[in-house]
Amino acid sequence: MPRFTEECRIERLPLDDGLTLVRSFCCPAKDLSEKTDQADARPTLVITFGLAGESVYVERGGTRLRFRQGRTTLSIFACCQGERQFAANTPVRQLRLAVGETALRRYLGTPDALLPQRKGVCALGERATSPWCLPLVRSLADPGAVSHLDAHIAALSLVGEHLRVLGPLAGSPSSSARWTPADMEKLRQAHDLMYSQMDRALTIPYLCISVGVNEFKLKRGFREIYGTTPYQALLDMRMQRARQLLEAGSQVAQAAYAVGYAHPANFSTAFERYFGFRPKFFCTRRRN
Repeated sequence: MPRFTEECRIERLPLDDGLTLVRSFCCPAKDLSEKTDQADARPTLVITFGLAGESVYVERGGTRLRFRQGRTTLSIFACCQGERQFAANTPVRQLRLAVGETALRRYLGTPDALLPQRKGVCALGERATSPWCLPLVRSLADPGAVSHLDAHIAALSLVGEHLRVLGPLAGSPSSSARWTPADMEKLRQAHDLMYSQMDRALTIPYLCISVGVNEFKLKRGFREIYGTTPYQALLDMRMQRARQLLEAGSQVAQAAYAVGYAHPANFSTAFERYFGFRPKFFCTRRRN
């Protein structure tokens, strides 16, 4: 449930064990300093997307974090006290993904050597929000825009994109790809995930973080084991499934939505490029 104060509101949405989506809005009538106290000593990675305005967090030890519109900020919180500061009459809207220790271990394997051991706040960096990430951020910022599953996919895609700098998910183009049984199982899981969720907006970071493999190994593994790229494998699955649906009597729009296309016109173009004829061919053949 959303938490309300006089000038601010915060909504927390658990998406998975150790992964929470936080939507916040604040527009105080006068300058506001809000005390915060995080008692948990376990590290929490917080990815903050600034959607409007600017706020500042000042930790008791002196560390300062700025959260600004159009910027993405990465930080680690562990057993810290401080205050959030907002300027008067300035709307501040932010989206956060809080990744707890259980999720960090699930995504990174053993993050102990990669995360700061001291208590307090550690700033990991700030950068302009990537245009690639903006549609996912906007979909998560609107409470009614997507289903829980699509929100989970979007959040994991964003987490995977920003965990590249922290651990094994970053991968290395020069690393050796020796396919252990565990690697083979992860690639199979990624392939199965594509098939079972082809109606969703799937991304490479989402696949990587869902099965625990880095992007380099995922792409190389698909080339060497399946003889194709992850993108082409997903396209093949979608087009073959769409053809089955059309042959079984589905309308073009129904088939488009079922294989992950939000716009039937885009689906028709992709289908014709893939097969050499438009999907309406099946509708015409059924009428005849």
